Amino acid sequence: MNKSIFYHAGCPVCISAEQDIVNLIGTENVEIVNIGEIKSRIPEAENAGVKSVPALVTPNGNALHINFGASIDDVKA
Repeated sequence: MNKSIFYHAGCPVCISAEQDIVNLIGTENVEIVNIGEIKSRIPEAENAGVKSVPALVTPNGNALHINFGASIDDVKA
């Protein structure tokens, strides 16, 4: 993985965190994935270690949970 992946669910906490992440690392360095809209990517997020959103998965595979918007289980429902 060359880019970080920022997973979120579209809630206000997530959108705010998305803006901060893009400002910090740049759009060319991060893929934004709204798993609230693209539910087919939830298993990918879970496999990467994401337990709640918003979360940033680094190119090294570390899942960094930012603030708390929703658990993955809530997004699945």
